[in-house]
Amino acid sequence: MINRVRQLRKERLMTLEVLAARAGVTKSYLSKVERGRSVPSIAVSVSLAKALDVPLDSLFVDAGELVEVTVTRAGERQALTPDDEPGSRYEGIALQAGTKRMTPFVLHPPHDADPVPFRDHPGEEFLFVHQGRVELITPSRVFPLEPGDSAYFKATTPHKVRSVGEERATVLLLVCDDRPEGESAHPHPPP
Repeated sequence: MINRVRQLRKERLMTLEVLAARAGVTKSYLSKVERGRSVPSIAVSVSLAKALDVPLDSLFVDAGELVEVTVTRAGERQALTPDDEPGSRYEGIALQAGTKRMTPFVLHPPHDADPVPFRDHPGEEFLFVHQGRVELITPSRVFPLEPGDSAYFKATTPHKVRSVGEERATVLLLVCDDRPEGESAHPHPPP
């Protein structure tokens, strides 16, 4: 993602200040993201994609690498956060898929969600617990989820997820774009 954010920003002739303001982050934080010193959350990634007017998956893969049908083998998932990340760890799935309204990830939530801020962003989210147990936490309620359970919600609801049990859970996370059906993030195909 590091070079993609910088590349997309420069393609749009945006300064760090302009993109930071549009995405609602500080210039210094955006600089850290572009230099690989900080990994943005999904919520911040959604804000960056919206500010750049690109689909979320464009932050992770070049437009020239997009294909019509994408198969991602278990061993081929792209780590989007370091293995030693104390917060949520993400792995990209189907990053090379063409135009899409949802972006899938494998999520490994942390055990301690207290220091993790609640996230909210436009669109919708779908969680499916593949392995382990988790809690989907909102400011007003906690939803315990077991393997095979799922949750679908408006991503504007402040939320965070934590693993429950000895091992970090494995969760399928789908982040859905909030654009109306048929409306593209680009008025024309990306360069």
